[in-house]
Parts: sequence; C-alpha cells; structure tokens
Amino acid sequence: MAENLLRESWSDLDQADLRVLLQERIGQPGQYDGDENVIHLPLAREQCRVSLTYKGAKIIAIESGPAFDCEEWDRICAEIEGPIMKGPLRVGRDISFNTKGVGGWWRGERSGVQILPAPENAPRANEGADNPFILEFPIRDAGVWPTTNYAITNQRRRREHQKLTLLLNLLLAGTTKFLRERPRHFWANVNPGGEWEFRWVQEWYFVDFGQIVVEELSAPVGEKLGEIESEKYYKEAIGLDGSGLGVPDDLDESICRYQSLPAALRAKFDRAAY
Repeated sequence: MAENLLRESWSDLDQADLRVLLQERIGQPGQYDGDENVIHLPLAREQCRVSLTYKGAKIIAIESGPAFDCEEWDRICAEIEGPIMKGPLRVGRDISFNTKGVGGWWRGERSGVQILPAPENAPRANEGADNPFILEFPIRDAGVWPTTNYAITNQRRRREHQKLTLLLNLLLAGTTKFLRERPRHFWANVNPGGEWEFRWVQEWYFVDFGQIVVEELSAPVGEKLGEIESEKYYKEAIGLDGSGLGVPDDLDESICRYQSLPAALRAKFDRAAY
C-alpha cells in the first residue's frame, strides 16, 4: 500500500485551503481515471504527481504518483506548516446587509469582530430592505498579494465573512445576509409605484469600502450602536421601528463561544445556520 502523505498535524487545515495550495503548487486541472473518489494532479497516469482520495468532501489520503517530486513535496509541507497554518492574524473586511439600517459601530474586544456603517456614498434603501454595513473579523494570513498564497487568504476572508454573517443573522434583530458569490438572475419590476416595467436583472451590489485585508480593525465611525440587555433584546419583539440596528449586550461573548467551538462542531453549526 502506498504511503499516505497527508499528515495528522494538518487536521485543522481547511480542506478548501489545502486543495487551493496543491493546485497552485502542483498544477491543475486535475483528472479522474476510473475511481470517482480519486483525483490526480495535475493529470492522471504518467503525468500524475499526487493523487487525492476523497470520502465525501474530505481528503482522506494523498499518495505519490509516477511524476512525484520528493523535494517539491518537502517544500509544500514546509509551506503548509509554516505560513499557511501559522501565518499572522490580520483583519478581513466585506459588506453584509441588515433589514434595519446600520448607522453606527460596534466592536467585540475579545472576538475581534467589528460592525461599521457603510461609506457615506454607499447606495442605501429604506428600513426593511437590505441595508449595507461593513463587517470586520480576524483571519489567518497565508500570504499577501501578489503571492499565490493570497488566494488562500482571500478564500479564508470570504468563508469567514459568510459564516459570521450567518451567525449574526441568529444573534441580531432584523435579517442579516450576504450576497451570493454567484449572483442570481430574476425578473423584477424596475418601476415600482408607476406603470409596471419588468426586466431580467442580476442581483448585485458594490461600493468601494477600502482594502479587503488590513493589519488591524478600522477606526470607529459615527456613534456606537446601542446595547440592550440580552434577555430583553431577545424577549421583546424588535420590529422595523425606524430606530436602526441595536445589539445585545452579550454579543461579543456569543461570538467568542462560536469561535471557540471545536472544528467539527463549528462545521455542524455552520450547516445548520446556512
């Protein structure tokens, strides 16, 4: 039986990050050759350097192929156990939306998560629609642009942004959401309040909110969001009353509890939140 090159020390490494690194370092596109659970990089048979065996969505084995390069693999292992897994903490940034307007800021001192209002020039809608805000959060930096490891850093940023937005949808009043990476197309009335005019449109939103990965949390903007005692926050019906978004006083603790979940439980929670 061939040696399994997948190391136990990589158990906390996200599968998507590992796959991106292997594609960047070993090559693409990958090819099947009879077994649908095994993909060969960059291609099959004589050109195969490594073969990845999957169980569901999880890589359970990495085996050498005919074109395997031992020195190349040693460099990849050193990269995984160096900057990929032990890189410095940075701050990822992206746009989320809430049906209650977000006119101020909130910062979790322990969790490292921050809510900021969207830039002044950002398109906005009335309360009840999807109103933008900036969400900032800690991520592990695998390498900054223009290195190839930036793809992993950016993937982590997008992934953590979506997971935290889904978490906030449970913890905050209103509906909190993010835009899909693959925008939907749908029919829409583009002349509300007047004569109907239907068009096939694309769901999308953009505003220049600055860099997507920064060294530290941004400076607060505007007034701090009001904090409400958590029991009262969740007990009372908080509708669209024009007061804007407020937060429970234990929001930082709730986020910290989520962040401290073991990987398997956190993945289970994320699936349920989705």
